[in-house]
Amino acid sequence: MSAAVTPETGPPGAFEAAPPAMTRRQILQAMSGLMAGMFVAILASTVVANALPRIISDLNGSQSAYTWVVTSELLAMTATVPIWGKLSDLYDKKLLIQLSLAMFVVGSLVAGFSENVTVLIISRVLQGIGAGGLTALAQVVMASIIPPRELGRYSGIFGAVFAVGTVAGPLIGGVLVDTSWLGWRWCFFIGVPFALLAIVLLQLTLKLPTVRREVKIDYVGAVLIMSGVSALLLWVTLAGNQFDWLSWQTAALVGAGVILLVAAVLVEARVEEPMIPLDIFRNRTVALTTVASMLVGVAMFGGTVFLSQYFQTSLGKSPTAAGLMSLPMILGLMLSTTIAGQIISSRGKWKGFLIAGGITMTAGMCLLSTISADSSFGVLSVYMLVLGVGVGMLMQNLVLAAQNDVPASELGAATSVLSFFRSLGGAIGTSALGAVLAHRVSSEMEKGLPGSTGSGGAGHSVPDLTTLPAPVREVVEQAYGVATADVFLIGAPFAFLALIAVLFIKEKPLKTQSGLERLAEENAAAAKAAATAPTH
Repeated sequence: MSAAVTPETGPPGAFEAAPPAMTRRQILQAMSGLMAGMFVAILASTVVANALPRIISDLNGSQSAYTWVVTSELLAMTATVPIWGKLSDLYDKKLLIQLSLAMFVVGSLVAGFSENVTVLIISRVLQGIGAGGLTALAQVVMASIIPPRELGRYSGIFGAVFAVGTVAGPLIGGVLVDTSWLGWRWCFFIGVPFALLAIVLLQLTLKLPTVRREVKIDYVGAVLIMSGVSALLLWVTLAGNQFDWLSWQTAALVGAGVILLVAAVLVEARVEEPMIPLDIFRNRTVALTTVASMLVGVAMFGGTVFLSQYFQTSLGKSPTAAGLMSLPMILGLMLSTTIAGQIISSRGKWKGFLIAGGITMTAGMCLLSTISADSSFGVLSVYMLVLGVGVGMLMQNLVLAAQNDVPASELGAATSVLSFFRSLGGAIGTSALGAVLAHRVSSEMEKGLPGSTGSGGAGHSVPDLTTLPAPVREVVEQAYGVATADVFLIGAPFAFLALIAVLFIKEKPLKTQSGLERLAEENAAAAKAAATAPTH
């Protein structure tokens, strides 16, 4: 893309005027709508996660369906994050966030009225598209109005919103599922009024300078990326259950996925406005934080998404009890995010927290790989607390490190790239580890009940423990206990690889200007250089 710099238009991406620094009060007002939107996404995810075992059972879904209800949202979010990021360069960011919330509302309503798993998965795709907008735009807006050095001071607000959403979600979901006259459908309906409130708050509180920039959306690249990833996700989900790992189906899906992704790379290298700008990976910090984010996504999403199912199917807990049992992990995450953010803002040092987070997350995954159907809640609480502390120190600070080390004009691209690869890692991890869990459950069921059809396997219904005879129930509980431990065991090396990537990141001082202030300076410098350049 090329654009002439004129006195009327200024350089690409120029603002109407150099924006003054925002006061703390103005920042908090602007954050209110953003945090309401993030709360909606967190609440919807945690409410559904706790209710999924009952939902899949009621809709006669399989273990593969359980995995795809989660994966479909992650995949849609992953594929659309770069698109939302590019649209934010072309259109009003506030309007785009409101549109993403509207998509979330539509998806929630469709999900609430679902009569089968297929419709439910379609609704989760709609929710994922909306979540992609929130994921891409909220962090871009935050980086625009808050200097990197000051972001930690607001991490307490992030932590509080995250904690309330993640704590309230499972509890509300459990109560709704256990209340006969409400039921699991209200797990989807309950987020609608919060989303509408967020849209109104954004309209009233979020005021950003107008950006004048013309960009081209790389729809071909987006389709190729989504198609390639989908092919590989289908393979890891179905291989070993619907067909053998070494089969023509494997060759077809893997071959198609690789060809599509190679084509995507070729397209991204040639188009003017790529969905994922490949040259951004020349920045060492961006490259390493991207690798670490993807590995964190594999380990965290791939492992924790099945914890609620473990609580209910292996330990025999109710949805409400399962929600309460997840509190230690949330508490660890909230405390580590808040405390680390405050210390980083006061001292300006951040790499130590990334290293500590990588070590702690790996330890948490290893500890959770030892659980079984007989594990006590006390032991599980300690293990989950450790994992939560590690994840809390890693996730937000990886974004901070990348945003601090790129020009303001690339803030959106860097943030979108990290979000994209973290979501991609989550989708791959959930799908692949879900396939592992389904296969292990099926084999354990065959051991405990020789000649059984492998109830709970990938191609069979997730069992309802309340309808099973005691001997069969015990076999099912043991099977899910062993399988869930295996999921964490396989996820642990990915957490360790994230730690290795973090070790090679070079620590740089945190900038003290907001993204808007930095961009105004960069544009002024570009305009001056253009004005003084010799003409031919």
